[in-house]
Amino acid sequence: MKKDLRIVFMGTPDFAVETLKSLLDHDFNVVGVITAPDKPAGRGRKLRQSAVKEFAVANGLTVLQPVKFKNEEFLTELKNLNANLQVVVAFRMLPEVVWNMPEYGTFNLHASLLPQYRGAAPINWAIINGEKQTGITTFFIEKEIDTGNIIDQVTIDIEPNESAGTLHDKLMIKGAELVANTVKKIEEGNVTTIDQEDLFKTTDELKPAPKIFKEDCEINFDDNINNIYNKIRGLSPYPCAWIKLTRENGEETNMKVYEATIIDENSNTTAIKTDGKDYIHIETKTGTLALLDIQLAGKKRMKTADFLRGNKIDDLMLA
Repeated sequence: MKKDLRIVFMGTPDFAVETLKSLLDHDFNVVGVITAPDKPAGRGRKLRQSAVKEFAVANGLTVLQPVKFKNEEFLTELKNLNANLQVVVAFRMLPEVVWNMPEYGTFNLHASLLPQYRGAAPINWAIINGEKQTGITTFFIEKEIDTGNIIDQVTIDIEPNESAGTLHDKLMIKGAELVANTVKKIEEGNVTTIDQEDLFKTTDELKPAPKIFKEDCEINFDDNINNIYNKIRGLSPYPCAWIKLTRENGEETNMKVYEATIIDENSNTTAIKTDGKDYIHIETKTGTLALLDIQLAGKKRMKTADFLRGNKIDDLMLA
């Protein structure tokens, strides 16, 4: 028997907007949207709405923005929506009192092929680790993060020059389609889940995807050139890999690297090279890296050739 679904959607960034749009396009009954509170941003510190809130308001949806999920007032408002299914995309961890509330459960969209790359940054880590494939997964939420029973998965190829940004956009589209298909299965009572513990038996190594901090983004030029290249791709455009540099006077500065390519040249040392007009190369013991898209601290992001037209880096050295 077909279920009469009343859906609460939870999400915050652009990645989640595509899924919410897909649910509406498929005429599912979204009775409410939960998103992050407005936050001050920019020079004027004006309150900024999340991408999900902007879309929800524009489409006349009820929006709740709790600071604390266990707040009794919020829980009452959530119960009053009478939802029997909750869908979570790119959102905070939920307490059991929230995810266990609806009759048909709460499922999450995760940007990896679970159980691989559980954690906050699955898209980044898949590229950093040089994976050739990743994917998107829907699963029912349980107490431990990203451990619930899998509902469905889609595998996606990672191209050799793929960045985290381009992969993000691919997974965003595929994820929106997968969520709509998952909701349809739940609506039709046609769900068969897979216990992640059963998948461990065919997994040689479980790779995590922890949150990435600024210090994790520094490039180590003693590393293999392919690992350096993958790190740059995997952190572009955000949070972005960076190089520590020093000037001849001892002053330290940083340079973000958004895009680079490997040049098949080896050297016996590690050094930064430039003709001051067209290129910036980083020589390592396993290859040479050409920097294509950069941002020196205090400057705008630019293509390297454009940057060199107005900036000199002759006095910069690798720290």
